[in-house]
Amino acid sequence: MKLSNSIFWSLAMSLLMITACSGPKKEAATLLIYGGPIYTVDSVQTRVEAVVTKDSIILFAGNLEEAEKYKNEQTQIIDLEGKTMTPGLIEGHGHFMGLGYNELELDLINTTSYQEIVDAVAEKVKTIAPGEWILGRGWHQSKWEALPADAVNGFQTHDLLSAVTPNNPVYLSHASGHAGFANAKAMEIAGLQILSKEGIDKFEIEGGEVMRDKTGRLTGIFNERAQRLIYQHIPQDSPEKKAKAFDLAVKACHRNGITSFHDAGIGSQTLKFYENAKAANKMNVRLYAMLRGGDKDLLNEWYKKGPFIDPDNRLTIRSIKLSCDGALGSRGAWLLEPYTDRPGHFGHETLPMEMVQETALNGLRNGFQVCSHAIGDRANKEILDRYEAAFVELPNLKTDHRFRIEHAQHLHPDDIPRFAELGVIPAMQAVHLSSDRPWAIDRLGEKRIKEGAYMWQDLLKSGIPIVNGTDVPVEPLNPIASLYASISRKTLKGTPEGGYEPEQKMTREQALKSYTLDAAYGAFEENIKGSITAGKLADFTIYNQDIMTIPEDEFLKTEIAMTIFNGDVVYKKNE
Repeated sequence: MKLSNSIFWSLAMSLLMITACSGPKKEAATLLIYGGPIYTVDSVQTRVEAVVTKDSIILFAGNLEEAEKYKNEQTQIIDLEGKTMTPGLIEGHGHFMGLGYNELELDLINTTSYQEIVDAVAEKVKTIAPGEWILGRGWHQSKWEALPADAVNGFQTHDLLSAVTPNNPVYLSHASGHAGFANAKAMEIAGLQILSKEGIDKFEIEGGEVMRDKTGRLTGIFNERAQRLIYQHIPQDSPEKKAKAFDLAVKACHRNGITSFHDAGIGSQTLKFYENAKAANKMNVRLYAMLRGGDKDLLNEWYKKGPFIDPDNRLTIRSIKLSCDGALGSRGAWLLEPYTDRPGHFGHETLPMEMVQETALNGLRNGFQVCSHAIGDRANKEILDRYEAAFVELPNLKTDHRFRIEHAQHLHPDDIPRFAELGVIPAMQAVHLSSDRPWAIDRLGEKRIKEGAYMWQDLLKSGIPIVNGTDVPVEPLNPIASLYASISRKTLKGTPEGGYEPEQKMTREQALKSYTLDAAYGAFEENIKGSITAGKLADFTIYNQDIMTIPEDEFLKTEIAMTIFNGDVVYKKNE
């Protein structure tokens, strides 16, 4: 009898074990990540112990014990060893090919004087053949230690540059991209009069400025749309150079923890290049590309085709970029009142406002988001007016339009609540405050700066998300710098104490969200990316320290330790 009982219980336990093991089987993971703070940007669970992925998709985010149930002998294990992980960062407004080209051409972003520019170009001359163009970008006269004595309207003149480059045409783009600086040889090739005022007027362009001194002599500065006078003479890039620039841009994104990129304005040739890159499996960043609004043939082609939502989530075409004014640095931003440091000058309307309304209507009719560049308060007001008119005209089509204003840098106080009221998303680059605020007060004066510039918290409190970024190559592709600016409102040197207009600071949660979930929302992609949530894409950024808790003065020491794209490690520091 005792033996029978023993057999019975042995059989019963065996049956129980079999039953337990035959429960719902967990899908085998390709990757398990644990061992450090993991911030999800998911409102249901903001922080988890572990994340499990299957190929390109997140399977699970939660406690480690549960996560380990997805593990088998093939699962790759990543121990964060105390490092911090967030969703993959999204560059919310940049210029992808510009990022790559910036690494191939003269990088002038750290120059502190005109003489440094001249010296850099003089060195370049030694390495190239006569007649070859020298191109560069990044200079900003307002960041120099001092302006040259012969400056005109706050800009240098070409004489020193031309003296060291008699046989090579030179064109150096302003950091903003909204102005450029040409030497005498470049202006000669463009057919422009260098010394005489006679015959110059015919080169004036609406929405731009060919800058001259008091005698009518060209200074070499071409503002806004006037740049095309030089651009049209610069030889097109070779396929090899374009491919190299693309590859460098992808690698730069990975180094900086960027897994998605909103490319703010591409033409038909660049789009074709992207399509070929994707077909060749080289599109290792998720591009949300905006069609260049000035190309009507391109727009009409896409109006007929309709948006392209990439099933592979690598290249999506569903938005249009309009460039409606200039930048503060070049005094091209379109203002309601004159520049404080250039009386009588209001900046430039670089695109007829009728075109904004026309594009807004076409966007609503054909399912395209419209994204309009506007920095000055006049430009922002005019665009909001045109968007609103389109919404009124087509009320049945305005649902979930997610129209954007790119930069929204300086606003009239009356227009701040209109973003939320109209559902217009401000795509703002916080790092611009760090770079621009010390001298922007000279352009706008104290009252306008405090009431309407870089109004992050006021916009967020009104109920509209902010899409963050850097506007690369206007600024370096460094999300850490932009996140720091978001939470501190200081320069990258840590000044001033307490930050500029500190009431407008973002919280760390808001700042991270502006680079992840809110940026995804700005591209209609919040259901597939932007948070560490089961079912979303396996894109992650890993940092050497905890960006949510470290002291503010330690924030800029943060480094990207690893980038995971589509479930694969694509960057690891020091490897």
